[in-house]
Amino acid sequence: MGTNFLPKSLTYFHIVLFLLVSVAWVGPQITLARHGGITRRYTFEVKMQNVTRLCATKSIVTVNGQFPGPKIVAREGDRLEIKVVNHVKYNVSIHWHGIRQLRSGWADGPAYITQCPIQPGQSYVYNFTITGQRGTLFWHAHISWLRATMHGPIVILPKRGVPYPFPKPHKEIPIILGDWWKADTEAVISQALQTGLAPNLSDAFTINGLPGPLYNCPKDAYKLKVKPGRTYMLRLINAALNDDLFFSIANHSLTVVEADAVYVKPLETNTILITPGQTTNVLLKTKNQHPNATFLMAAHSYANTATFDNTTTGGILEYIHPSGKPSKKLPLLKPKLPFFNDTSFAANFAKKFRSLASSKYPANVPKKVDRHFLFTVGLGLSQCSKNQTCQGPNNTRVAAAINNISFVQPNIALLQAHFFRANGVYTADFPGNPPFKFNYTGNPPSNILVSSGTKVMALSYNTSVELVLQDTSIIAAESHPLHLHGYNFFVVGQGSGNFDPQNDPAKFNLVDPVERNTIGVPSGGWVAIRFLADNPGVWFMHCHLEVHTSWGLKMAWLVMDGKGKKEKLPPPPSDLPKC
Repeated sequence: MGTNFLPKSLTYFHIVLFLLVSVAWVGPQITLARHGGITRRYTFEVKMQNVTRLCATKSIVTVNGQFPGPKIVAREGDRLEIKVVNHVKYNVSIHWHGIRQLRSGWADGPAYITQCPIQPGQSYVYNFTITGQRGTLFWHAHISWLRATMHGPIVILPKRGVPYPFPKPHKEIPIILGDWWKADTEAVISQALQTGLAPNLSDAFTINGLPGPLYNCPKDAYKLKVKPGRTYMLRLINAALNDDLFFSIANHSLTVVEADAVYVKPLETNTILITPGQTTNVLLKTKNQHPNATFLMAAHSYANTATFDNTTTGGILEYIHPSGKPSKKLPLLKPKLPFFNDTSFAANFAKKFRSLASSKYPANVPKKVDRHFLFTVGLGLSQCSKNQTCQGPNNTRVAAAINNISFVQPNIALLQAHFFRANGVYTADFPGNPPFKFNYTGNPPSNILVSSGTKVMALSYNTSVELVLQDTSIIAAESHPLHLHGYNFFVVGQGSGNFDPQNDPAKFNLVDPVERNTIGVPSGGWVAIRFLADNPGVWFMHCHLEVHTSWGLKMAWLVMDGKGKKEKLPPPPSDLPKC
């Protein structure tokens, strides 16, 4: 017989009063909200922190002194208010990668696109609601190369009472893949931009901030302790600056159930390929009996270039002994990762992803297309000024471009310029097709100089878009992970070589294409995406290889207001940072 802790004299009024006091006692971090969810409040203190990796200590930019940064947990429908206070010498801004930001573009975060950065000593409250999304995303700094150490997971749980479309895991663990430089990353990119050459490479990759046992200083290794016969969900995030990564666990298979916070048809694999900016949830089913071994969780680069970080990071999967006693020293088994340049694995793996396309989780891919675009993405050269000494041929520097336009960062945010109708900040004449045709994946043209400008592509509200992203072989064919802010898109087709507008569209998947926010444009190939421009504002699209973004491989979509009240961008918040 249960015990009744409420006295008989406690009236309905007292119960309501008790609940209100209880909510208040939990603190200002969580309050009830009008939109059906709750409001969750976080404070991010941006500050320097001494961190030791690879047997050396350096001072890095962190949030709340943590590396990786703090985890944000919310449910679908919740509202987030995140106050960012800048205590460092750098300007900062934070992007909530993959959040749709429906009519809340002021909170998206990319510096000089949707906001001016938060200056030293200043603060800004990012305020947004999570609408129609659940799964794993992440947050990161979105200015210069600060995201190398300023990043952390976003875990969006389904609405209360709504199950996963797969068996509920015993435990859920974020696994953040990153990288580490012994040098100051701000100095690394600054030197590269001065010389006009490629920046120095990272010294290590990391799993949850630790390089692992395969480096010269092997004491830093992440350990994941598991029980036999259980299912764990690993929330994989690639937060590395410049590398697609292969990931595998020795003697264990993984089942992909979600990509970029969208459920997918279960996909069993031994190896995951994940680009910077992508997230992938996988189910790990442990062995039924305690094995007499430990298992390496390993990741290394997928690269198509001559120079890259060819090291391997590792974490350790360790089974908890039934007795609870620490296991004696057991052999460490290692997985076999694909070769660094295994383009066939990359192409085949990407094509296996499919949306659930169920009645509960439909794939609402636009069937009718209003506007078709072809964007070439790749490298080139840019002429340096006469008073600058660059080390490329004829005083040039390496550049990157979309449709031969290398993006020039404005001095004020594009969204502010658009909203307040400021003149002279940008032009709305971004080319919808390459300015000249050539064999994009064959021999490059003789003139590989790029143009430059601050150009956007304007779209009317609710325009359905089909965009083909075409890699080029200028300087080098590479995989380019393209990320679109403010939207998910459907990956309807991909292939090698040059896109064929006459024959390739007939092969498009319009039934269950995967829905993502970041997609790898295949090295020497193309990918086709579709999306509906139903979110007014200015939305950044860029390569998530930070070196390519620094070189100009970026542009912005300007989506105009619709006619209805809920189809317009609201005014900016009063604390929006000033330039």
